[in-house]
Amino acid sequence: MTTGVRRRMGVEERRQQLIGVALELFARRSPDEVSIDEIASAAGISRPLVYHYFPGKLSLYEAALKRAAQDLASRFEEPHEGALGRRLLRVMRRFFDFVDEHGPGFSALMRGGPAVGSSATNALIDSVRQVAYEQILSHLRVTDPPARLELLIRSWISLVESTALIWLDGRRVPRGELEVQLVHDFAALAAVAAAYDEEMTALLRRILQDEPHDGPFTDLASRLITLAS
Repeated sequence: MTTGVRRRMGVEERRQQLIGVALELFARRSPDEVSIDEIASAAGISRPLVYHYFPGKLSLYEAALKRAAQDLASRFEEPHEGALGRRLLRVMRRFFDFVDEHGPGFSALMRGGPAVGSSATNALIDSVRQVAYEQILSHLRVTDPPARLELLIRSWISLVESTALIWLDGRRVPRGELEVQLVHDFAALAAVAAAYDEEMTALLRRILQDEPHDGPFTDLASRLITLAS
């Protein structure tokens, strides 16, 4: 009979394990409901050993939220291929994959949990928003955005966040419909901005030139025409 020998983890490996365990628990409950004892038990180590790797509960929560924020920011990365409407739809699907998988943790990152309100956590949230903003600008091929375009994009990012938070509270609207609706919302905001600004008019025309007849933006136009008839 052979006896397995447990391999001793290095410091960084153990830290990453604890962060991963914390994120798994946050996926089921908000961080303020998860104790250090639970994290230690799930990781198979003692409570004092957790404090050996993290000086306090807040530091572990912030580390876990940092990894979650990096994961969330990566969901906005999209190849510059195909029509913009379809690109945004793929981004929304990945975004809602994250929201679906990390519901309580996502809520904690955006509005709740013990680490929210700290300068570190606020910086994490702002970094995700900035990545999303820069990604969209790159897809629009704009390097020096006019004021109305910046307002449009940042307003849309806020709308995406708030929609996801509301959706988590009961999931009363089918997820797939919300993903499409948010892409339609981007197009609608762009259309309103174009009504007030010549630069936005030119940008919107360029976007629509690349849209296929069965794309999300064209679908919105068809729905609006139906409503007006």
